[in-house]
Parts: sequence; structure tokens; C-alpha cells
Amino acid sequence: MRKLHVLLVFFAVSLLAQAQENNKEIEAIKKVIQSAYVEGIQNEGDIDKIDAGIHPDFNLLGIGEKGAIWKLSISEWKEKVIQRKKEGKLPRPKNNLISVKFLSVDVTGTAAVAKFEFYVGGELKYVDYISLYKFDDGWKLVSKIYYKFED
Repeated sequence: MRKLHVLLVFFAVSLLAQAQENNKEIEAIKKVIQSAYVEGIQNEGDIDKIDAGIHPDFNLLGIGEKGAIWKLSISEWKEKVIQRKKEGKLPRPKNNLISVKFLSVDVTGTAAVAKFEFYVGGELKYVDYISLYKFDDGWKLVSKIYYKFED
């Protein structure tokens, strides 16, 4: 009976340690999405934040006419961000900031997927699905798909 008790305690401690590690990874993922994607791309136009959290091979995928998939690379997206800054559209005004509400973050080893609601001002516009990999220097966004709500 004593061996069973020791095994159960060991199992419980192992599960707790694993859950704490998983929570640490989830928080790191949320942080990189907030910094690189929300602040970097959407609200501030900060290229350093974008480069710090988004892999150079990142692609945004969308559905176009007749179901055709289109792709926007991070280098193309950064060009658009730079252009928006030049036009005075970034940084965004305080009353029209982008914010997100995380719905789920699923982590398996060095791979993860985050699902979150995307708000412009206070209005829900999209649900985003971002895939990430963990590299030596941390989590990096590697791809995105999304659903856009009709206006």
C-alpha cells in the first residue's frame, strides 16, 4: 500500500510540473502574439517587434475568388506596414486600437496553435488561427488563417 501511495504522489507531482510548464509556454505564446502581431503589425507598425516574433518564412493565407487560396508573406506584409506608417495610418489612434481575446492555445512540444478573437476598437471583426514553432530564441509565428465576420 505504501508503494502505491508513493507512486500516486509522484504521479501527481509530475502532472503538476507538466501543467506549470505548459502554462509557461502558453503565456510565452500569448506574449509573442501580443507584441509581434497586435502591437508590431496592427497598432504600432514596429518592425523590430515584428522581426522579433514572426519567422521570416511566415505566410498569411486567405480565401479569394472561386475558393482560390492567396498568400501574403511577412516581407510583403511588412512593406504594407511601412507604407501605412508613411501615410500616417500607424500608429493607430487610441480609440481604434486592435485588441485580441484568446479562446485557446494548444501546445504539443515545440508546435502550437492559438485561436483568438480580433477586435477593431470594441468591434469583433475576425477569428484568427495562428501557428507557431518554438525555436532556440523562443516562439515564432509561422502562419495565419482567419475568418472574417460580415459587416
